[in-house]
Amino acid sequence: MTALAERDSAPSTPEPADPRPSRPVWVRAAPAGLLIATAVLYLWGLGASGWANAFYSAAAQAGGASWRAWFFGASDAAGSITVDKTPAALWVMGLSVRLFGLGSWSVLVPQALMGVGSVGALFATVRRVSGAGAGLIAGGVLALTPVAALMFRFNNPDALLVLLLIAGAYCTVRAIETASPRWLALAGAAGFGFLAKMLQAFLVLPAFALAYLVAAPTSPGRRLLHLLGALGALVVSAGWYLAVVELWPASARPYVGGSQTNSILELTLGYNGFGRITGDEVGSLGGAQSGGSWARLLGGEMAGGIAWLLPAAVIAIGALAWLTWRAPRTDRTRAATVLWGGWLVVSGGVFSLMSGIIHPYYTVALAPAVAALVGTAAVRLWRARAHPIAAGLLSGGVALSALTAYLVLTGDPEWLPWLKYVVLLLGLAAAVLVLVSDRLPRAGARGVAVLALVAALAGSGAYALATAATPHTGALPSAGPVGGGFGGRGGARGGMPGGTGSLLGTTTPGAEVTALLQAGTGNYTWVAATVGSSPAAAYQLASGYPVMAVGGFNGTDPAPTLEQFQQDVAAGRIHYFIGEPTPIRSTGGSDTAERIAQWVAAGHPATTVDGVTVYDLTAKSS
Repeated sequence: MTALAERDSAPSTPEPADPRPSRPVWVRAAPAGLLIATAVLYLWGLGASGWANAFYSAAAQAGGASWRAWFFGASDAAGSITVDKTPAALWVMGLSVRLFGLGSWSVLVPQALMGVGSVGALFATVRRVSGAGAGLIAGGVLALTPVAALMFRFNNPDALLVLLLIAGAYCTVRAIETASPRWLALAGAAGFGFLAKMLQAFLVLPAFALAYLVAAPTSPGRRLLHLLGALGALVVSAGWYLAVVELWPASARPYVGGSQTNSILELTLGYNGFGRITGDEVGSLGGAQSGGSWARLLGGEMAGGIAWLLPAAVIAIGALAWLTWRAPRTDRTRAATVLWGGWLVVSGGVFSLMSGIIHPYYTVALAPAVAALVGTAAVRLWRARAHPIAAGLLSGGVALSALTAYLVLTGDPEWLPWLKYVVLLLGLAAAVLVLVSDRLPRAGARGVAVLALVAALAGSGAYALATAATPHTGALPSAGPVGGGFGGRGGARGGMPGGTGSLLGTTTPGAEVTALLQAGTGNYTWVAATVGSSPAAAYQLASGYPVMAVGGFNGTDPAPTLEQFQQDVAAGRIHYFIGEPTPIRSTGGSDTAERIAQWVAAGHPATTVDGVTVYDLTAKSS
């Protein structure tokens, strides 16, 4: 082991900044091929998902019509309430809507392009340390991770978050090479990802900081000073928006959705912050969950999205630590292991153990770390496979990946039932051949390497293709051939939106109710109001005009107040109210939306249109 570690560790002279040995033709052509293939995977048939998550599509529609709504991330162009996230992802979609008009493609194509950019950025980041081969494997693994194929074809904020996290990792790697405070400050500025999905963007920061602190080629004092500078860049890039919203007069901006006090700081630290970990999320519809475990990532819907190469990534951490055990402090492979391994351990630990709201698609944030670790370790172990421990680790990783794929596919027995056996047999065969590959001719060894890659990626790749081929709509998409959305493939649970029993579901409103909303629109600020942002979004996208989301996403925000709503009705600003009063069982949230619905039902005439109850707010019951 000592000899191997000395051979594979960094030499006494500094490594080149970007190792590109002779740059053969494949090194120049393969990255372009990877990006083209990724673009095809993420763009093909994209319009089949329609509005995808209508909640965000409606906000993009609003941003395309009103700069005020765009800046604050409002759900409607009239600016009644914001979405329950910071709006960076909506800024991208809103600009696309302004440039190309409102449609499924203008909303979803930016996400797909961010996916292609993420694959390219990961390739560039891994290549700088481990060469083009490792970069290509990492990029391919990311592209073929099912949860990535899901979220890069969907309009949740996760696509922008992942792209910015990888950008931060790239800047950190560049900073470590030369102890560059400028590159480290840019890594801090990538904290702009906070404006995509708030505190989740900060889960990678311990790994970035530790990697720089361990490996940057300068004195400890300078390393700490550089980290302080990066912290300042982080505070500015993430904090400026919080300051603007907090200082802006509340009467001149939309209500901050997801908060109970109209405060973006409360949203940051509470509902979207520590509440996600502790389960103490005021206004949520679920309540605290029992504490999870690491097995959470390997079971249920999470397994189909991320589990495929997760065990192999854990082996990769150990293998790379072994390979670089005796390397100099500044060894960049070990620094990369700290970076990607820390990313995986911290983010994976939080997702595993958190007691608050968590959805399977959150695991897309683990995909870059898994991909980078697998790509880096695969190349390093392959080069060192003459050593029995290296060969054993590589063989074990291939076999474990095949076994993991077999188990995941067993959980979906009706889809390609033969695939799990093929993957398992290929994986076991490749694992055995890896053990003797150092004694094979070059062509034979290359064949073994290809077989091992195919075996490791066949299951996740097929599942990613199935995910891309399946339309996904609703608030809670999941990876795989059956995913589709909240309650099933491409559908919604709870029927037509409008009642509080279907707050997370959206379907296309009927032609009659759509025509009703579009009549006389010039006389009203909001053509309708309804409880919950997702039902409101469906009516807004269908009619093309603002619909007030009473109570925000969960229907539990105190916005508007009953008095404000009554004033808007008296002033003739709202035409209709859709949906009957229904109790909302929340965790300590406001009951204002329920009281508004009750007040409407008690004093205004109701009719049934396309199966939903519609109250005319311009008339009073006799």
